[in-house]
Amino acid sequence: MTQTHIPRERILSIARDWIDTPYQHQASIKGAGCDCLGLIRGIWREIYGAEPLEVPSYTPDWAESLGQETLQTAAQSCLLPIAKSSAQLGDVLLFRMRPHVPCKHIAVMSAPNRIIHAYWGRAVVESYLVPYWTRRHAFSFSFPKIEF
Repeated sequence: MTQTHIPRERILSIARDWIDTPYQHQASIKGAGCDCLGLIRGIWREIYGAEPLEVPSYTPDWAESLGQETLQTAAQSCLLPIAKSSAQLGDVLLFRMRPHVPCKHIAVMSAPNRIIHAYWGRAVVESYLVPYWTRRHAFSFSFPKIEF
């Protein structure tokens, strides 16, 4: 379902519907399982329909083994890059798990100090954007056609 403008509240509502979906590597099925990328893929499908890119199989250590900014490159081809400091509710944040390594985690900003994300060993959660995450925040993006 393509819309002219997507209200940020709609993105947050969709993201919150994924809360408690169990973590499952490479999955993207609300209520059954997803990883951090699967959450963003699921939000995309609900807003826009078909996914814009085919996601290849990936191992848990894909970023470390490839040494390429695969997640950032994919985000740049589908989302609108914005300044890190400009991120607003409903925007997508990419994180580096360690300095000088490719981004490997992705989340949706749900409040000025909160994110919705899935990560290893947890279900999809809404958590505080604590210093652990703010130090790792590398890039920000907006979904296309967001209502500003």
